[in-house]
Amino acid sequence: MNKSKIKSMKLYNNVGRIFNELKEIGKDKSKNLKIEDLIQFDQLHYCGIEAVDFAIKKTKINSSKSVLEIGSGIGGPARYIGYKTNAFITALELQVDQHQIAKDLTEKCKLSKIVNHIRGDILNYKWDNQKFDVVVSWLALYHIKNHKRLLDNCFNLINKNGYFFTEDLISEKKLSINNLSELSTDLYANYLTTYEKYLDDLENNGFKVVYHKNMTQKWANFIKNRKLSYKKHKNRNTRVHGKKTFQNMNYFYSIVDKYFSSNKLGGIKVIAKKQ
Repeated sequence: MNKSKIKSMKLYNNVGRIFNELKEIGKDKSKNLKIEDLIQFDQLHYCGIEAVDFAIKKTKINSSKSVLEIGSGIGGPARYIGYKTNAFITALELQVDQHQIAKDLTEKCKLSKIVNHIRGDILNYKWDNQKFDVVVSWLALYHIKNHKRLLDNCFNLINKNGYFFTEDLISEKKLSINNLSELSTDLYANYLTTYEKYLDDLENNGFKVVYHKNMTQKWANFIKNRKLSYKKHKNRNTRVHGKKTFQNMNYFYSIVDKYFSSNKLGGIKVIAKKQ
C-alpha cells in the first residue's frame, strides 16, 4: 500500500484535530483521559461504538481472547474493545501520524498494557508465528488492492475456530472510469467489489461466512446526517479546527454522501469463521 497516496483522502489529513476537540471540552492538558472523553471523537467509522459493541458480541471477544485490528487509525475501536472486554488488542496502523496519536491517547487512557499499537502494512508485516482469536477492521480493507493476499494473511493469522469481522465499502452499481479515478483519490479506494463477490472472496480463501448484512441504507442515512450537521455547525467547526480543516472535512463528507446518495457505493458487515 502506498503510504503517501493515502493522504489524498482528506479524512486522513490533520488527524490531530482530535486534540482540538479535547481542548474544546477542557481536556487538552489532561495527563489522563477516560474512554468517555474520546468516544465521540475517535470512532471514525460509521455508527460509533454501536458498531464495535456488535463486533464484540458476535465474535465473542472477552478477556481471554487476543484481537488484531487492521487499519486501527487513531485507535478508537481498539481502545474501546480493550476497555469493554479487557481482551489483549494489537492495533495495526500504516500511517505514522495516526499511529503516534493512537499511542498517545491509549497511554493517557491507561490502556497500554492491553492495547498494543504497532505500525505496519498487513500485506508484509512479520508476525513471527503470532496468532489471534479475532481479526477486526472498520472501513480500511477497501484501501487494499491485493485482497487475495490480504485474506490469505488474515486466514493464517487466525486461530482455529477464530473469527474475521469487517465493515467495509462495496460497489452497488458499476462504476465508471471517472468514478473510480475520483474514488481512488478522495477515498483511496483500491478494491470496490460487489456484495456477492465480497462474500465469495472469503469463502474462496477458506473462511465460512456465518453472518452478513447489507449496511448501505443505514450508512447512507448516517453519512447524510453527518454532512448536514457538519455544515450546519460551520462557524463552530471553523473556530475549533481552522478554515482549512473545515474545508477538508466538509469536502470529504460531501464526496462520500454523493456516492452513497446516488447508490453507487454501499456497505457490508460480515463475520467469517476459520474452521
